[in-house]
Amino acid sequence: MLVNVSYNNKELIRKIDEEVGKPFPLKDRWAMGGIGSPKLFITEASVEIRNLLILDNNLDSCNIEIRPKGVIVRFRSLLETFALVIPFYKLTLYKGDLAVYSIYRDHHFIKVRSDTKAVQKFFKKLMDYKADTAPTHIDDL
Repeated sequence: MLVNVSYNNKELIRKIDEEVGKPFPLKDRWAMGGIGSPKLFITEASVEIRNLLILDNNLDSCNIEIRPKGVIVRFRSLLETFALVIPFYKLTLYKGDLAVYSIYRDHHFIKVRSDTKAVQKFFKKLMDYKADTAPTHIDDL
């Protein structure tokens, strides 16, 4: 779900929390070594996201927040903040050969550079967390 999160909308916050869970408590954030990514530079994006990013002349960047049941990819365009909300069961990650990670949800995607060790470490943490929280039986869904 691609949404504008610039304004405090309780109904939208409820929908996001329903889809990917409420934010981690501070104690869990410390235990995980942080839940946010470093600044990620966007190299390519799906048409809908690209149309938002080309509205201004700023460098295209985003960040990722890990939630209990998914991730939120946030980016800015003009003075608005947009979020791509992705539950783990719809999240697909690919590591390209040219130091690029691709993040997919249905028909939306964002490709980011992974040119630093911090970015690679974050994606490893994300993949490990996704694997640890994945349901092991069909009954767990």
